[in-house]
Amino acid sequence: MTVLKMLNTGKLRELHGVLKSGKESRVYHGIDSEGGEVAVKIFLTTSAIFRQGRLKYLQGDPRFKEVQHDTTSLVDQWALKEFWNLRLASDAGVEVPTPIHVEKNVLLLKFIGREGIPAPLLRDVKLQSPKDWYRKIVEMVKQLYSKAGLVHGDISEYNIMIPNGYPVLIDFGQAVSKEHPEARVFLERDISNLNHYFQMLKVRTRSYEKIFGEEN
Repeated sequence: MTVLKMLNTGKLRELHGVLKSGKESRVYHGIDSEGGEVAVKIFLTTSAIFRQGRLKYLQGDPRFKEVQHDTTSLVDQWALKEFWNLRLASDAGVEVPTPIHVEKNVLLLKFIGREGIPAPLLRDVKLQSPKDWYRKIVEMVKQLYSKAGLVHGDISEYNIMIPNGYPVLIDFGQAVSKEHPEARVFLERDISNLNHYFQMLKVRTRSYEKIFGEEN
C-alpha cells in the first residue's frame, strides 16, 4: 500500500524486479518521476529479526529514545533511521546512496549502478591495488565517525559497493551515533571486519588503536 501511494503521488513512476532479497528487506529497481533510476528498499513488516537482533541498535541511540516494541513500529523506525543516517553521512561527504524519500517501511535511494544492474560489491571485484583500497575505506570510516558522528556497525565486503572505481558504503539501518553506549564496540568490529578481509588480500592492516588513536 505504501508503494502504491508513492506511485499515485508521483514519488515513484515505475517499480521493476528484485535486486536483492534478505531476511529484513527486499530491494527493487525503480524509476522516479524524472526518469532517474532509484533503489526501492522495502523492509519486511513480518520479519522477526527486528525484535530479535535489531532493537539494540535503536535503544541507546539518543535520537530514538521512545521506540515502541511492536514489529510494525520497529520496522518503520528502522527505515526512518536508515534515511537519516544516510543523510548525515552524505552531508559529511561520505560516499553513500543518496536518500530520496522515506515513508513507513519503504525507503527510496539513488540507484548505484546502470540500467538496472547494480554496481558490484567489494567481495566481487578484483582490486588492482588492495593497499590503496584499504586506506581509502578506512578513511571513509574515520570521516563517517568524525564528521557525521556515526558508526556504521556492520561494515564488511558485503556492504561496500564499487561503482566506477570508487567505494560506496551501503546498508545504514544499524548505524548508530557515537553517543550510543556500544558505539566503540561496533566501531572496533567494523575495523576488525575490514582488517580480516584485506589481510586475506595480503594487505598489512592497522589496528583500531592505531587508526583512531585518542579520537574516541
